[in-house]
Amino acid sequence: MGTTQLESVPEPKYWHLRTVLSEALDSEFTVGEILPNERDLAARFGVARATLRQALEQLELEGRLQRRRGVGTTVAPPRVGVAVGTEQHAWPGASDDVWQPADCAQAVPPASVADALESGRDEPVHTVRRSRVTHGQPVAAELLYIPQSSVPDLSAIDAPSGAARARAVLRELQRLELEGQESAVELGSARADDAKELDRLPGAPVLVVTTRYLAEGRTAALAVATYRADTCRLTFGDSGGVEIHQDPERRAS
Repeated sequence: MGTTQLESVPEPKYWHLRTVLSEALDSEFTVGEILPNERDLAARFGVARATLRQALEQLELEGRLQRRRGVGTTVAPPRVGVAVGTEQHAWPGASDDVWQPADCAQAVPPASVADALESGRDEPVHTVRRSRVTHGQPVAAELLYIPQSSVPDLSAIDAPSGAARARAVLRELQRLELEGQESAVELGSARADDAKELDRLPGAPVLVVTTRYLAEGRTAALAVATYRADTCRLTFGDSGGVEIHQDPERRAS
């Protein structure tokens, strides 16, 4: 990586540095290679470490870099393609569902979830944790909130906890007639539990996809899926489905 000093430019200095670093990643580094430490990079480019961190954070947000525990900052591989939405509505746990159930417990949900479900804020709901792996790497973690009113016959099922309980809840949910679903996407920061599951650092940029499943004129379930922002690229088609595609402009150096 060169030692070119940054000249006075009308754009923010960190953004200009981000462009210089991005060009260096394309020409001088390979996927998985560890970058020099912040002190050396800041010295080479003649910038403050705070400016360097802003540029590195922006490149991480764009999926060019990854920060990994015990490793450091490495050059990220190209984004992988995973579908988030489809043209046809389907309950979680349907035959073509790519998510793997991991656990299920009854717990009081966050207030915003309780409000969306129109349940009491102190009323426990079934909370199903699921995970998603693509090309051998974890790309998303999901919490699926299901009020007891959506699965009234669940008490007769002998599956107290774990993945078996999660599958039982999903089977019962599918007894309802799905009337539709609505999804919203926003940028967020990885919570500690999601970061651990996704092999990221807490606070790393993530894409949060919230999906409301509608039945009997109400929200019968609410899913909050956390995707790695460095791994996933979301596009929206005319069908309203949401997909994550491999970036055709990205190539390994």
